[in-house]
Amino acid sequence: MTASPLLLSRRRRLQRGIALPVMLIVLTIMLLSGVYLLKSSNAVTMNTSNLAYQSVLNKANDLALMSASEWLSSTWTGNRLLLDANVPASGYVANLDTTQTVNSANFWAGKATMVAADGNTIEYVIHRVCKTAGSWNVLPNTCMQTTANSYSLGTSVALGSSLSSTAVQLAGSPQLHYIITARIYGPRGGNVISQMAVLMGP
Repeated sequence: MTASPLLLSRRRRLQRGIALPVMLIVLTIMLLSGVYLLKSSNAVTMNTSNLAYQSVLNKANDLALMSASEWLSSTWTGNRLLLDANVPASGYVANLDTTQTVNSANFWAGKATMVAADGNTIEYVIHRVCKTAGSWNVLPNTCMQTTANSYSLGTSVALGSSLSSTAVQLAGSPQLHYIITARIYGPRGGNVISQMAVLMGP
């Protein structure tokens, strides 16, 4: 039994009507996929830009750290007595208040500034890790000191040294600790703080 021409024509019209909703659904899915890909691409671009921006700020801070380290090294070699007092022009402070942090305003008292090649201003300060200014080896001043352990064969006390548990045991001339801190505020609101520990000794 065959269908009548009228019934076949009606079925064809119904099939042609289904194509439009299917195409609209496909187009909607493609549109949403495009929007998602666009947002994902923008996020990747922004993350890459932020990493590059932070890298530029870090390099600028490194410049300040190296400049301060070179000044400290040359001053130690040429006139180390100058390091017993503050040197504001070079951002040097002869003591460190351990109650202050890099977020404290007083931590940056005595800071110096320099301008990077891109025009950003960098602030830095050099702290000698001592309780007060003045000579590091004159009481009541106390300073953080480090010396390498030159003993061998597991011996912790050299011949002729005190065996007292409270005695200071130094393997040689002590090295003084200096902390160099630099910070920079970027034009886009970002900021970076970097630190370097320097040990100076004979």
